[in-house]
Amino acid sequence: MPHTASRGPGRPPAAKAAETRERILRAAREVFGELGYDAATFQAIAIRADLTRPAINHYFASKRLLYQEVVDQTNALVIESAVQNSQRESTLAGRIRAFIQSAVQAQGQDRAVAAFLVTSVLESERHPELAGADHDSREFTRGYLLSALKDAVEAGEVRSDIDVEAAAEMLMAVMWGLGFYAGFVGDRQRLVAISDQFVALLNGKAWHPAR
Repeated sequence: MPHTASRGPGRPPAAKAAETRERILRAAREVFGELGYDAATFQAIAIRADLTRPAINHYFASKRLLYQEVVDQTNALVIESAVQNSQRESTLAGRIRAFIQSAVQAQGQDRAVAAFLVTSVLESERHPELAGADHDSREFTRGYLLSALKDAVEAGEVRSDIDVEAAAEMLMAVMWGLGFYAGFVGDRQRLVAISDQFVALLNGKAWHPAR
């Protein structure tokens, strides 16, 4: 009978390891969002994940590496996914609507996601070293909005004398305001209603015809 090598101690199966890693990331997102980067500790994250502190260290060598992993995962879940969905639209209003609806759906499913996105912007101000080009959701959003507005100008959808940078900042302020609302103020149902009203204003459907 052939000898089968046994798995070494402390080496969980791949599926179990992936599940544990996801538990850590989910718990870390909650703790970072609630306490901020400085106050968050591996011990607090371990308690939230129902794991031991050494288990956290097994997967992540430092708090900074864990934080950046949470940022990357959250950006992919909300921002990058929203951009991909919006690219199917051909107009600026359509793109903004699709972006907001996609982001609202992702954030509305888990308040910790929205809370972390908002606090990550604050942390990037306190700790510039955490806001590298690959980890800054604010810069990613700003770049997307600038590109969408420039496309709209070239297509004749928006006046050519518009201040594109200021318009992008205005839209970004609205979007991050929705993120703050999702993470700290209202429930998902109210968030959807608010975002729908903003889209109606953006489309001009909420305005009376000029007299």
